[in-house]
Amino acid sequence: MSTAPAQIWKGSSFHIQRSQGQAPNSLVFRFSGPFTARDMYAALSPAALKNLFETEPSPHHPAQLNIFDLTEVPYVDSCGLGLIVGHFVRCQNRGVRFVAAGVGPRVLQLLKMTKVDHLFPMTGTVDEAELLSSN
Repeated sequence: MSTAPAQIWKGSSFHIQRSQGQAPNSLVFRFSGPFTARDMYAALSPAALKNLFETEPSPHHPAQLNIFDLTEVPYVDSCGLGLIVGHFVRCQNRGVRFVAAGVGPRVLQLLKMTKVDHLFPMTGTVDEAELLSSN
């Protein structure tokens, strides 16, 4: 029986940055590094991770937009996929629009394989996603 060595992502660690987008009603979540359970929970506790994604629509800007910038994410595992889909569902329940930006080929392959690629809009860049907030 042959065995394959586990793949280890070298030179990148998982980070999430939450910031106000260019549009006044947009939040951008910039992800970098492998979006896996091991890396995600090594970087943040489950409670800190949950708190990072808690958003409420602003009364001043009710058509809020959440953008997941995945430009620097080489790989997503099932836990990362669950977090993306779970956040999308929370956004839908609160009337917040959700867009994934900068989805790379490996991540797109996973979205297609799990048949969730049609659930939410995807754009090439965060700037393109923010244009959606004005429509």
